[in-house]
Order: sequence, then C-alpha cells, then structure tokens
Amino acid sequence: MNRRPIRLLTATLTASAALLLTACGSGGDDGGSSDKIEGAGGGGDKASASASAKPDGVKRPEIKLPAEFQANFANWTNSDPKVQEILDDGKEELRAKYAAIIESNPESEAVAFYDSGSSLTTARKWIKSFADTDDSLIGEIKAYNPKINVSGKDAAVFFYCVDERESSTKNRKTKKVTATPDTPDSVLQYRARLTKSKQGVWQTASLETVPGGCK
Repeated sequence: MNRRPIRLLTATLTASAALLLTACGSGGDDGGSSDKIEGAGGGGDKASASASAKPDGVKRPEIKLPAEFQANFANWTNSDPKVQEILDDGKEELRAKYAAIIESNPESEAVAFYDSGSSLTTARKWIKSFADTDDSLIGEIKAYNPKINVSGKDAAVFFYCVDERESSTKNRKTKKVTATPDTPDSVLQYRARLTKSKQGVWQTASLETVPGGCK
C-alpha cells in the first residue's frame, strides 16, 4: 500500500492564497509589532502535554498525544498577550488534529472546538482519510517561525512552518511503518485565517498548506 503522507493536508485544506498573503503583508522588523513573531527562547511542546487552563475563563478541551508522537513548537511565544492567545489556540488546533488522527476520530470535539467553517469540514476529511486506511502517526513534527497579523479585534492571519520529515505513518493492523520522504516538500508553510468566536477562542476558519513554502 502506498503511503498517504501527513502532507495530504496540502490537497484538502485550502483557502485563498492571495487573500492570506495580502492580509499578512511582507513581515518587517519585529519591534514589538504583532505581524512577525520572533519568539523568546526555544520552548517545545512534547507529545504527552495537554492543554492548560487559561485566564480568560474559557474551558478548553484537554488534548493528549501519546509518547510515540511528538509535536514540538519552537519559539511559540510573544510579549503581546493578544498575539500569545492566537499562538496558543493555533498550537492546540494543530495538536487536536494530530490527536484525532491517532485516535481515529474524525468527529473529534477538540477539532470542532478549534476549527470552523471550511477548515472544520476539510480537517474532518483529512482525519477520516487516515481512519479509512487504519493508519496512525509516530515520530515527530516541528512547528516553527510563526508570523501573525491581527486585523481588528476578532480576525487574524497566521503563517507558520511544519517540518514533517521525522514523522511516519503506522498501520494499526499490519504495524507497517512508512516514513515521510526526506525532501523539501515535506516542510510545509501553513497559511491560516483565524476569527475569534463569541466564546473567546481563536478558531481556524480557513487554511492552506504550501509544500516547500518554508525554504
């Protein structure tokens, strides 16, 4: 059976690239602005971590990943509290999808908590594609270089990179492990449009992934 890579997301989670690029702008000096995130310190989110309580009072789902799959987030911090909220919810959105794949649960409540609209529909299709072939995930992904542009009080564009080259799929029945190809296309740029819900959660409304976009 040919491997269906994690980056199948490229084909299923789509949005308007032109709109996203226009909204995000061209970056620039960090200088405390919210459109480019330089981070402070390495930081990392290991596989066994779970969502922590937030001071905003919103009850967020607890997301746990098994020890055999690690999702590490480098420099995922910012001194601006609003930007940090977006970073935190964006991180949990990605972790929720990985957890749903591992749990073989396309109807994951955590995914529905962090995704809305077209992003939720296509995320469920992506997760189901793994469930249909009885594949799970092992290894490690690295998410890094987050960049955020906030538009008003309830909208933002979020770019970041995901390196999948140290990850693999593992079939639950046969135990066969198929590694992600070690090529530039296995490093993806995620381009997301986020909106803040009435509950106060930054939900991913649309998403595009670009293979090799983080060269």
